[in-house]
Amino acid sequence: MGGMVDTLEHLAGTAVLVCAGDGPVVRGEADALDLIVEAGQRGAAWTAVPVGRLADEFFELRNGIAGAILQKFVNYGMGLAVLGDLSRHTAGSASVRDLVRESNRGRHHWFVPDLDDLEARLSRLYPQVGR
Repeated sequence: MGGMVDTLEHLAGTAVLVCAGDGPVVRGEADALDLIVEAGQRGAAWTAVPVGRLADEFFELRNGIAGAILQKFVNYGMGLAVLGDLSRHTAGSASVRDLVRESNRGRHHWFVPDLDDLEARLSRLYPQVGR
């Protein structure tokens, strides 16, 4: 099995499991749980998943997959950051745009363009760290 590997990085003093772009696609709750377990075993508080690792069905909000996956992360106390360009999913869907906006107002899951943006958000969420 070649390709990139998931790495543990510290962003703004927070341990984040940064998932490789070419890993298995997250299609549902079982796949989400695999990531949560891996992140937890490695001591991460957040998991960063490239948008390309989410099945297209995640963005078809009627089917409930996104809600179930996001809730799974909340239930286990694991933050989730979806990394990358979402324009192909948000362009034709007001409901996806709403999901992104609402998520980015919260403290549990965010949709961000890159790790720099994630680090900036984490430093605001946990301002006491590293000061």
